[in-house]
Amino acid sequence: MAETEGLTRIGGSSQTLKIVRRKTRSVRVGDLIIGSESHISTQSMCATKTQDIEATVRQIKLLQDHGADIIRVAIDSKRDVEALAEIRKQTSARLVVDLQESYKLAKSVAPYVQKIRYNPGHLYHHEKTVPVQEKVKYIVDVAREHDLALRIGVNFGSLDPALAEREEDPVDAALQSAREHIGYLEDLGFTNYVLSLKSSDPNDVMDINVRAAELFPLVPLHLGVTEAGMLPMGEIKSRIAFENLLVKGIGDTMRVSLTLPHAEKYKEIEVGKAIIADVYAGRFRSVPRFEQQGLNIISCPSCSRVENEAFVELAQKVREMTSEFSDRKLTIAVMGCRVNGPGETDDADLGLWCAPSHVNLKRKGELVGQFSYEEIVARLKHEIDLLSSSKEGIRAP
Repeated sequence: MAETEGLTRIGGSSQTLKIVRRKTRSVRVGDLIIGSESHISTQSMCATKTQDIEATVRQIKLLQDHGADIIRVAIDSKRDVEALAEIRKQTSARLVVDLQESYKLAKSVAPYVQKIRYNPGHLYHHEKTVPVQEKVKYIVDVAREHDLALRIGVNFGSLDPALAEREEDPVDAALQSAREHIGYLEDLGFTNYVLSLKSSDPNDVMDINVRAAELFPLVPLHLGVTEAGMLPMGEIKSRIAFENLLVKGIGDTMRVSLTLPHAEKYKEIEVGKAIIADVYAGRFRSVPRFEQQGLNIISCPSCSRVENEAFVELAQKVREMTSEFSDRKLTIAVMGCRVNGPGETDDADLGLWCAPSHVNLKRKGELVGQFSYEEIVARLKHEIDLLSSSKEGIRAP
């Protein structure tokens, strides 16, 4: 562990607090260092459609103006790559591309970014006869050629199906996925990477990152509570996880994932910086563990993969409608796209997985039906009433 003095400016005056950060490698993301020898960086992701170049450049500037160190964009097609090339001409921001199924797009995007994130759980989608190790080698070769950083981004909502089936505990499955992919990169002699292990449960985020810090002591960790939801609960969930990890010296970069309208995306950066500032100043607002009392709404952060921008408004309507059920011990997931939508809605009591023109409604992982955006809230209320009146519906103590 390395004792470092963190300097943060709060309210116009500088305050310092010594915190003991675990000693890690330094990972280069352009001119930024991620690791124990640098500040804890903050990140966000564009919610605009990547092919809407004007809107995406505008949002990148908004995030930059609020102090974002790294900004992520989603790339799923050749047309997205063409848009990215134009976006790069209009911004000097450090960009990271989020690759899900389309791993071969790494070569096309590499000239325009400083970092690539790939999801181990999605590498099996395309070219299923190609071994995962070969796909990882392809990404690593591209990163090495273009001097890029990588992030191994493991997410509980999209775990490798084989590992998820083999391991009963998702924490164990996620750690095994991380172990495998770290092994692939290390065997290839590539060390310019960070690791993230994300869940919508703050307690899982704390537990798995503590274990990861012990298992992979040199690897910088990217912290995140995925699908943290809307404010204020989204901040509360993130704050509990991040505060408890940062004071242990765990965490080198972070993203606060909030469900927000496009114009308010900068709040992810504001909340992240506030959490870091509070930890360095010795101000703690949270508790050792997250104790869910009653209704729990999970909603993914608005990003460019959202199938319909009405998703954000729908999440807000669900929160308003369910306020009368706040004492029910139920989990409702409102998900905007295919990346983590299937996994999170399967695990929830009631799940809404939003498509372009309809919403898939699940009850305990089983599809109830497809409903329009106009009728889904009323149907969700009906399902809550059914669960509440059955043996499955439980009131929180």
